[in-house]
Amino acid sequence: MERVLTVGLDGSPESLAAAHWAADEAERRGLAVRLLHAWPLLVPEPTRIPAEIDQNHWAKRLVHHARAELLARHPGLTVVEDLVADDARNALLRAASESEELVLGSRGLTSAESYFLGDVGMPVVARSDRPVVLVRAAERLDEGHAAASGPPGVVVVALKLKAPCDDLLEYAFTAAAARGVPVRAVHGRAVPLHAYAPWGLDHTVTHEVRQDARKGLDLALRPWRERFPGVAVSETVRLDSPARAVMGASGSAGLLVVGRRRRRPTVTARLGPVAQAAAHHARCPVAVVPHD
Repeated sequence: MERVLTVGLDGSPESLAAAHWAADEAERRGLAVRLLHAWPLLVPEPTRIPAEIDQNHWAKRLVHHARAELLARHPGLTVVEDLVADDARNALLRAASESEELVLGSRGLTSAESYFLGDVGMPVVARSDRPVVLVRAAERLDEGHAAASGPPGVVVVALKLKAPCDDLLEYAFTAAAARGVPVRAVHGRAVPLHAYAPWGLDHTVTHEVRQDARKGLDLALRPWRERFPGVAVSETVRLDSPARAVMGASGSAGLLVVGRRRRRPTVTARLGPVAQAAAHHARCPVAVVPHD
């Protein structure tokens, strides 16, 4: 079976921006793109029926137009249309399990350009077995897909260092190598209580905390530097909450990579604080990578 990136299409500008991002990514990685539209009321495909009485007419039109846009910019790309008569959440999770990754559009709610993950998006991101990429819509769609895809930029990866992070680093380094851009590894660590003194922070303590974090970063990154010698790597340690540290370091990112713990299906679908902050506030595409 051909390796694919699956895009969830719902007719919104955000999902079209996600499709363009996926097409750029698929071309870089030699993959196909699947345009998935799911709706429980889709009917079995009729034969030779006029459009005016075809109940699937608008769904077909949605994916046809998206496919035409992608092929106009990527003539050699394989783009597959997929209409599924099912709940969108179920269809997306099933498609994600069959794909290299799932790409979804995210809607800005305010001038602060936050993400909005609705009743479908959040459970999908929180439960998918494969990476899910969240893509913002371009502010002006008539400027073309470059605004949605954004400049290449650095790949920023958020690292906790309390558990293995190879899944995140493999994704981040592979993405950076495909784009020809550096990786910036970011770690945030709260200032310990014993660092606070009546006159302010004890800089001896904060220096030790920073040094410990830098050693952890170096240890985690060392095998990936060896595996990807052509990818430049930088490290950022911030004495702040991990979420604020990551968001503060991601301003110039072309892609932000964050992790999500795999959980049992019976547990309520949710994201951790760093992934949650990235999903709602990052200005660039966000890849949420599940890991053990």
